[in-house]
Amino acid sequence: MLSHTTRRGLTALSPIVVLLAVYLLGSIIAGDFYRIPIAVAFVVASVYAIAISCGRTLNERIAIFSEGAANPRIMYMVWIFVLAGAFAASARAMGAVDATVSLTLAMIPADFLPAGIFVATCFISMSIGTSVGTIVALTPVVTGLAAQTGCDTAWLVAIVVGGAFFGDNLSFISDTTIAATQTQGCSMRDKFRSNFKLVIPAAAATLAIYLFSGIDIAEIAAEVGGVEWLKIIPYLIVIVTALCGVNVLVVLLTGIVSTGIIGIADGAFDIVGLFAAMGEGIQSMCELIIVTMIAGGLLETVRRGGGIDFLVGLLTRRVSNRRGAEASIAALTALSNLCTANNTIAILTVGDIARDISQRFDIMPRRAASLMDTISCFVQGIIPYGAQLLMASGLAAVSPLAIIPHLYYPICIGITVAVSIIIRRPRA
Repeated sequence: MLSHTTRRGLTALSPIVVLLAVYLLGSIIAGDFYRIPIAVAFVVASVYAIAISCGRTLNERIAIFSEGAANPRIMYMVWIFVLAGAFAASARAMGAVDATVSLTLAMIPADFLPAGIFVATCFISMSIGTSVGTIVALTPVVTGLAAQTGCDTAWLVAIVVGGAFFGDNLSFISDTTIAATQTQGCSMRDKFRSNFKLVIPAAAATLAIYLFSGIDIAEIAAEVGGVEWLKIIPYLIVIVTALCGVNVLVVLLTGIVSTGIIGIADGAFDIVGLFAAMGEGIQSMCELIIVTMIAGGLLETVRRGGGIDFLVGLLTRRVSNRRGAEASIAALTALSNLCTANNTIAILTVGDIARDISQRFDIMPRRAASLMDTISCFVQGIIPYGAQLLMASGLAAVSPLAIIPHLYYPICIGITVAVSIIIRRPRA
């Protein structure tokens, strides 16, 4: 028979079960993991969480939820999402994405096409901070290259998907980086340094595979336009200022201002066009902002009910050292990602729990953020119902299952995380 404490803990945690059940079971029934909006699943779980909160009036329950939704850390993330959306969209409208693609493709030697595509994709994804955007930009290009060279289309597309997750994991303007650093309370620069040490062996191993693939690539006359160096400057500014430790809001504002100046001077848009692009970028972040705030309210309600303490105790009951605690954080993030098919939402969902575990076992915030971000990219990179693989397979007209066996980089980072936890290297 369950004790009163266990029953109370399970009841407090049940809203998270409802969240996953609504989204996961609904998606399975619908036969499409993107038919059920994640925001709706969070709303249903939140209504349920408020309804089962005992010992308080309805107004008090709503007030607790609202406190969590408007938590300063949550609102800081919202500001970052707003500015990141504005910067990404204005840079795209100015032509920065096309210029970056042209630059990287122009620099790829034909004899090293697979390795060159991987490096180019890593650079692009690192610059623009979105795996989906990188896949959309490069998949049509490599599909054409596959037709020209006789290479397996699924193989080249897998190179793009892998490189896209490199930037998704490390970029300063990536949703996952923002979510991981803010939930764990560390700077982006510190997380980048810790994360870089963690994934560089995986990237090096993947690059070695592509360098020594032994495929005879025919001479390619890649038709890329002239490189517009000026339009790449905003991305370089963002990367350099972020690496220098400048506040992320200042970094993004600087990127927006530089994009506006260059775009207007180049004639890509006028001031109205700049504002329109920024508005579109902000609107593209609306669902993520709403989910972030609802997730904050939901998790605050669960925490006040004792659910977080119960779960942390359950996960760490047999954990006696940092190795076990790190494994718990990674497993929790991976499970959440499998259920939500969205690595950013997975990090947001378990971020507070992971933070409690890391504080209990004296794990550095940057190490926890790095583990969460990396393991979520591993899971997101290999599930056939994730947005990235669905987008890549749709653009290349191949099955997601044909791409998965060639996803060397996501598989390598999964192995790297496991080994890193076991040997406790690198140190954060």
